[in-house]
Amino acid sequence: MNATLTDEEMIRQYLLSKPNQCFEIIYNRYVNKIYRRCLSMTKDSDKAEDFTHDIFLKAFDKLDAFQERSSFSTWLHAIAYNYCSDQLRLSKRFNTISISANLEQCISESQEARRHEETLQLVKQGLNTLSANERTVLDLKYEGGMSIEEIAKLHNLKLSAVKMRLKRGREKVYQFCLQQYPI
Repeated sequence: MNATLTDEEMIRQYLLSKPNQCFEIIYNRYVNKIYRRCLSMTKDSDKAEDFTHDIFLKAFDKLDAFQERSSFSTWLHAIAYNYCSDQLRLSKRFNTISISANLEQCISESQEARRHEETLQLVKQGLNTLSANERTVLDLKYEGGMSIEEIAKLHNLKLSAVKMRLKRGREKVYQFCLQQYPI
């Protein structure tokens, strides 16, 4: 099949004789654009992917209704916009959450909270391996919320010295964490 044909020419020539190839070429030409349109409307990559596939099936099913009053891409984008709008309107009307989705979300949140707590404990252990000076600078910056300038004045240090101590302290904690749980 000649992929250099315009959409309209290809539809006229190949729709009846080679519908699968026609669909494949059209799909490959527009899938990314239609997906981006769906994603911009749904803000959900899974829904956008599902909607994209549904739109192509719907468009190809109604391809005989395409009358070339506009370009094919305009016609396809209109179908995409209308389909997404309809689906979003329906989902607002029937706002339901399945029990399994709710359970999965709870499990996911629980696992995430556990991982977060484990990470905090690991970082605390890493901080305990630092010298008192290194730990103090990190505590003032990240726990106390002090600026580098304030820390420098407090300890009578240059800004570059404070920055270097922060960098070295973070690096030591990071290396400790890597030793405990290598990537």
